[in-house]
Amino acid sequence: MGVALHDSLISLLGRGPDPEQLQHVRHLPARAAVEVPWPEWVHTDVVNAYRRLGVDTPWKHQVQGAQAAHDGQHVVVATGTASGKSLAYQLPALDAIHRSELKILDQPGKIDPDGSVALYLSPTKALAADQLAAINALSLPTVRAATFDGDTETSERRWVRDHANFVLANPDMLHFGVLPNHTWWARFFRRLKFVIVDEAHSYRGVFGSNVANLLRRLRRICRYYGSEPVFIAASATSSDPGHSFGRLIGAPVLPITEDCSPHGATTVAFWEPALTEVRGENGAQERRTAVAETSDLLANLVSARVRTIAFIKSRRGAESIASIARRLLEDVDRSLPQRIAAYRSGYLPEERRSLERALRSGELLGVSSTSALELGIDISGLDAVLVAGWPGTRASLFQQIGRAGRAGQDAIAAFVASDDPLDTYLVHHPEAIFDVPVEATVFDPSNPYVLGPHLCAAAAELPITAEETDFFGPTAAALLDKLVIDGFLRRRPAGWFWTHPQSAAAMVNLRADGGGPISIVEAETGALLGTMDSPQSHYQAHRGAVYVHQGATFLVEELNEKDHCAVVRRGNPDYYTTARDVTQIEVLDSLRHELWGPVQVHFGEVQVTTQVVSFQRKAFVSNEVLGEEPLDLGARDLFTKAVWFSLDNTTLLEGGLLEQQFPGALHAAEHAAIGLLPLVASSDRWDVGGVSTAIHADTGQPTIFVYDGHPGGAGFAERGFEAARTWLKATREAIAACECETGCPSCVQSPKCGNKNNPLDKHGAVLLLDVLLANAASAQVVNAASSSDGARTPGRQVAGEPGPVGAMEPGRPGAVGPSRFRGLSGMVQASAGSERNS
Repeated sequence: MGVALHDSLISLLGRGPDPEQLQHVRHLPARAAVEVPWPEWVHTDVVNAYRRLGVDTPWKHQVQGAQAAHDGQHVVVATGTASGKSLAYQLPALDAIHRSELKILDQPGKIDPDGSVALYLSPTKALAADQLAAINALSLPTVRAATFDGDTETSERRWVRDHANFVLANPDMLHFGVLPNHTWWARFFRRLKFVIVDEAHSYRGVFGSNVANLLRRLRRICRYYGSEPVFIAASATSSDPGHSFGRLIGAPVLPITEDCSPHGATTVAFWEPALTEVRGENGAQERRTAVAETSDLLANLVSARVRTIAFIKSRRGAESIASIARRLLEDVDRSLPQRIAAYRSGYLPEERRSLERALRSGELLGVSSTSALELGIDISGLDAVLVAGWPGTRASLFQQIGRAGRAGQDAIAAFVASDDPLDTYLVHHPEAIFDVPVEATVFDPSNPYVLGPHLCAAAAELPITAEETDFFGPTAAALLDKLVIDGFLRRRPAGWFWTHPQSAAAMVNLRADGGGPISIVEAETGALLGTMDSPQSHYQAHRGAVYVHQGATFLVEELNEKDHCAVVRRGNPDYYTTARDVTQIEVLDSLRHELWGPVQVHFGEVQVTTQVVSFQRKAFVSNEVLGEEPLDLGARDLFTKAVWFSLDNTTLLEGGLLEQQFPGALHAAEHAAIGLLPLVASSDRWDVGGVSTAIHADTGQPTIFVYDGHPGGAGFAERGFEAARTWLKATREAIAACECETGCPSCVQSPKCGNKNNPLDKHGAVLLLDVLLANAASAQVVNAASSSDGARTPGRQVAGEPGPVGAMEPGRPGAVGPSRFRGLSGMVQASAGSERNS
């Protein structure tokens, strides 16, 4: 595709070749394939099976990954979308299985003690189903592949356990169904040669911390049965994938990062919707929404017969984009509306397969999708990709725009900014996407709120010996002793034992924050529609909340926390709801500390108290606030980690701020900093929260806090501490780049703010951030134990009120731990300070 065709496709996005919404264009050059011969060790039957499917010669990175695994090295292949990562892990696993099965066939009646099996783990059942289809398509009679997940019939599970040699599962089934019953799987574990971890970059935050401990438990069980399987990961591009995957499994890993697959040239447009005359909170101008803008772009591209996928985070957004685009096309060509569809999780498998076939064949010209199509499902032949709002990480963006040009042809992609400070920054700074390393995958396996329950689960599987504590990291030994004191485990000369009749695995919710699930019940029928984690219920299942289930919309009539249920009734509102709350924060301990001249920067442990106080109704297309209602919900405490910045009044005054600007400047800077944190950490805005105050009781100074919205922390705040200069510089530039006068949702307003985004001082926030950055050059690391300002030693009490909280933005606070294991809270505080699923 030449430059002229690139320009013509940009014209198809709307409003001519140089529209005002177009901020930047980045051209990504085409990439030629680097092919290499099949490894000599691969059985000819396996090679011929791939050749029958049209894979005549593998690419270099595929062979590098396969060779490393064959040689016994743990390996991660971290390359782009459609780069054929699956062959890298299939090749060594299928070769080993095929050879061992042929050996058994040559010796009828004997079981090969050195036989091989493989375990494949993916974050979603849909991806496992796609991989099963790919393996079955090879038609190797020696390979008995089968899924083992929550949808597997009980009658089939024993066959899978006893006979399958390529088992495809997910972390949830490994945790609840396999490891607690490892004696039933003894023969499988003895023969396990390869463990494949697909989409490894998705294991981040609390979910990643849980999976890291789960994989350590898996390695421990394998060692008990005499096997040492090789771990092979497929990952999107990420920062230091070898380190990240090594941390996930607890062992050294070889990274393969050079992508040798072919890809067409891609033109990436950075598109910022214009400000409208609509006025939002405090009179701020509103931009046209990313949903409305993307719907227009999708309709324009489809009307030009350009095959397009539009990505958006929410299910409701995917449905809305498809619906609006259909309406727009009705007046253009009546044959086109039925050639647009929505694609998201929640569809039945046959519906999903039908949509995939229609997209591959060209019957569908446009699809609006959640991240369900971001994963490794093979959709080729597409010409354009639209990304409505920042998808969360650079890795996700690259996965999504990589959907265009998958068959080697040239393509166009457009990132459509939403009303968010990070989107504002990125749409004006494409270099922050393409010219810097991809984000690190952030998780913390040593978080005692995560590790403690996993130690209980491990002890229930096999007593933990003193020699095995290294499996779980340097904090495990102290945590085990505290579990004994609290009555969860018993210590004997042989190790630590689980002696309770209850399931230890039930202590762990891999994908959630704790607090127990809330059941969503339909009022008319009493049917159970689904469940929601308790920490989310105050934000998403309060009275009056809009709840969407598989395309159907419900209104919450009642949240009954005592009975753990929310009662909903069908409705068809033209709005969505957003909860708002107020927050107080108390410093418990500073773990890391830097002095930037008069500025103090801390990372440490905090207690956050949050209360949801109201919710807003907002028009889905325009984001216009239609009304706000108060709520009467109880406060919740969260013990977590935070990064905070404090400085004295004199420094602020010398930086050009007036004293009356302090609260608004701190508040605005806090909101924008929360929005920009995903630039340096693989977090979502809703993974973190914040508080700012002109005088905080624990620091005695103006202070901004940003905290992890998960018990014990999730690693995001610590990453913010480590990359503070980059983070704050981007925050400052995002605010300054926004063309609004006094602040809007694209820069300093927050949809979660319980103070109704008041006070906010956009200009003051820029001055404040200039002060912080000007002093960052004089950074001095301080020993946290000797620090006296801005930190409290464990156990010290604070007298009086927590101080006037000038501004708050919450994360997703929850109970300290699962309700039936509340004692873990005390366990953690005694053993590691006050530390505490997608």
